[in-house]
Amino acid sequence: MTTYSALLRGINVGGNKKVPMADLRALLTESGYGGVRTYLQSGQAVFTAERGDEESLAADLAAAVEKRFGFAVDVLVRDHAYLRAVRQGCPFPADRLEGRQLHATFFSAPVDEERFASVARERFLPEEFRLGDKVLYLYAPEGLGRSKLAVALASRRVVGDVVATTRNWNTVRKLEELTAA
Repeated sequence: MTTYSALLRGINVGGNKKVPMADLRALLTESGYGGVRTYLQSGQAVFTAERGDEESLAADLAAAVEKRFGFAVDVLVRDHAYLRAVRQGCPFPADRLEGRQLHATFFSAPVDEERFASVARERFLPEEFRLGDKVLYLYAPEGLGRSKLAVALASRRVVGDVVATTRNWNTVRKLEELTAA
């Protein structure tokens, strides 16, 4: 039995793609997953599964959400070991920063520096980013809402066909904690 976190992209933002967390928990339970919990209202769930891999679990959950709610949602699924590695691999001093200053953008596939070559990093200082294993770490001292670098990194020209979803560092830490059980 493995514990996973599901990251649903773009739900409950600005009144669009509403997915009540109670309904998401019910959907996961009805789909046969155990230990179902949600975190906040912005698309995080934790569950256990006896078999499957992250990609197939994400595809199954995305299909179930579309069937139940009538709209497509990108879903990424990550296990505890991966979330722990993301936290431990953070190149920024996470213990000295506020959770709103540090973010992790999770990708559906590996990305490399070449993908971000068009982003003139020096224009955005003191904001900066670094890449990890299917994750981008973003330091935004004024928070994500004011980050010009975050806008540049999220452009379709840069992201391309890779699914990307961002969480603040407090959420990353909490999901690692919740999947440890």
